Amino acid sequence: MTTLPDRPRTALLVIDVQNGVVAEAHRRGEVVANIAALVERARAEEIPVVWVQHSDDDLRRGSEDWKYVAELPRRDSEPLVHKSYGDSFEGTDLEEVLAGAGVGRLVVSGAESDACIRSTIHGAFVRGYDVTLAADAHTTGDKSAWGAPPPEQVIGHTNLYWRYQTAPGRTAEVVETKDVTFEGSA
Repeated sequence: MTTLPDRPRTALLVIDVQNGVVAEAHRRGEVVANIAALVERARAEEIPVVWVQHSDDDLRRGSEDWKYVAELPRRDSEPLVHKSYGDSFEGTDLEEVLAGAGVGRLVVSGAESDACIRSTIHGAFVRGYDVTLAADAHTTGDKSAWGAPPPEQVIGHTNLYWRYQTAPGRTAEVVETKDVTFEGSA
């Protein structure tokens, strides 16, 4: 039901699952395995898989921390979007990549739930995309030392409030990895 005309396809967005980002992430192994399952299913269904990779002063391009985790190898044919802001659309070619593939719906996975995931799902929604958040395929590190709730509460709250997002002509939903569908991706 996207508001983007002539863009019936769905893409899987994999955000910032980089060594330095998820090293201490909540339920890292389980979340990475869920993302890997989504990637495998998307590839089998010929759904675009778009990778997003963050860099900034603390996550230097080319460093070991900057690299994607070994469990999630990207194919050369799959787009890689480099970003330096939380919202994967800001200052990147993500919109052009998605428009070129006829994508109007995103299935979102990755890290971090309280930063780049939230920024990107909101950024996509206000740009007219339907957005499905994979409930058990995003994670965050523990930022409770700075006043944040524990990671499981951050993830739970992100899932809770995204489930109830509404806007004219767009849909927001939260589903478990096993229930993700890429329908409408013709």
